[in-house]
Amino acid sequence: MFKFTVRRLLQMIPVIIGATFLIYWMVFSLPGDPTAGKCGDRPCPDAYVAQFEEEYNLNDPLLVQYGKYMAGVVQGDFGESYYGVPVSEELSERFVVTAKLGLMALGIEAVIGILAGVLAALKKGGFIDNVVLVSTLAVIALPLFVTASVLQLYLGIRWELFPVTVGSDTSFYALLLPAFVLASVSLAYLARLMRTNLSENLGSDYVRTARAKGLPQSRVVGVHTLRNSLIPVVTFLGYDLGALMGGTIVIEGIFNIPGVGNYIYRAINDRDGVVVVGAVTALILVYLFANLVVDLLYGLLDPRISHD
Repeated sequence: MFKFTVRRLLQMIPVIIGATFLIYWMVFSLPGDPTAGKCGDRPCPDAYVAQFEEEYNLNDPLLVQYGKYMAGVVQGDFGESYYGVPVSEELSERFVVTAKLGLMALGIEAVIGILAGVLAALKKGGFIDNVVLVSTLAVIALPLFVTASVLQLYLGIRWELFPVTVGSDTSFYALLLPAFVLASVSLAYLARLMRTNLSENLGSDYVRTARAKGLPQSRVVGVHTLRNSLIPVVTFLGYDLGALMGGTIVIEGIFNIPGVGNYIYRAINDRDGVVVVGAVTALILVYLFANLVVDLLYGLLDPRISHD
C-alpha cells in the first residue's frame, strides 16, 4: 500500500505540471490588456503599465513566466492578484466554503443516489423503478441553472424553507439548497449507474448459489451484491468530486456563495489571470488526491484488487 501511494504521488507530478501549464498558457495567451479599466475610463500611463508588467513578469517569455510561477507554487505562494492581494490568503478563506459545499453535495449524491438505485434494482420493472428512471432523466435533461432557479422560486421565495442566497452565512442550513442543486445531475447519473450494476449482479451465478443455500435476501443484497456493485459507484464519486468543485462556479454565482467558484468568476471578469490560474491549480490538486483516495478504496471493497 505504501509503495503504491508513493508511486501514485510521483505519477501526479507530470500531470500537475502538464495541467497547470495548459491553464497558464490558455489564460496568459489570450489577447487583451490586463491593465484596461484599472485607471478609470482613461488609458493607464505608460509608467504604470511598465511597472505592472514588470511586477507580474508579463514581459518575460511564457515559459519563463510559468517557471517563475511554479517556483512560487512549490513554496505555497500562488502569487498576488492584480489588486495586490495574495491569492493563497483568498483561497484559504474561500476554499473552506467551497469544500464544505462540495462535500455536502457529494454526501447528498451518495446517499440519495445509491438508495434510489438500490430500490430501483430490487423493484426492477415496477412502479419505483419507473419513478426513478423518469425522474432522473428529467433532472439530467434540465440545465443546472434552471433547476436552481425553480428551487429558489418555490423553496426559497414562495414556501420560505431555505434562504434564496447565502451571502456571509455559510452554515450547513444555508448551503443545503445549493448543495442539493449542485448534486442533482450527478445524483441522477449515480442512481442509474447503481441500478444497472446491482441488477446485473443480482442475476449472477454467485447470487443464485447464495439463494440456493438459503441465505436471506438482506444478506444476499447487503453482503454479496451491494459490495461488488459499489466499486464503479465509488469510482464515479471520486471522479465527480473534481467536477462538483469545478461546478461551484455556476452555483456559487447563482446563490452568491463566497467560495472559490465565485472567486474565479470575478477574476475572469476582471481578467485577473493570476487568480484564475491559482484557483484552478488548487482544484486540480484536490481532484488528483480524490482520485488517489478512490484507488485506495478499491482494495477495501474488493480484496482481489492488489496495490502491491
